[in-house]
Amino acid sequence: MAAEGVEEVASKEQLTAAQKQLLRKRQDLDYWKKNAQKIRSRNRITGLAIGAFVIGMFSYTILSVKQERIMEDIDNEAKINYIRGPRTGTNS
Repeated sequence: MAAEGVEEVASKEQLTAAQKQLLRKRQDLDYWKKNAQKIRSRNRITGLAIGAFVIGMFSYTILSVKQERIMEDIDNEAKINYIRGPRTGTNS
């Protein structure tokens, strides 16, 4: 076992740049194959979290706009009452 490791290190030193790049790509591919399920589940969780955030912001925005319309109606009523003036015995 130890001899194989030494031979492997010695053979890696003799590799060309293209062979080293191919070896790195092979290692990356093996990593992605090995961890694909874990990465996929993390991506799903992240996607669901982002989706929940977007839906929450959209709902909050719609709710705020509805309340804004109510406030506009109240403001319009206040303007009308202000224009009419105060109710006294002479103008009622």
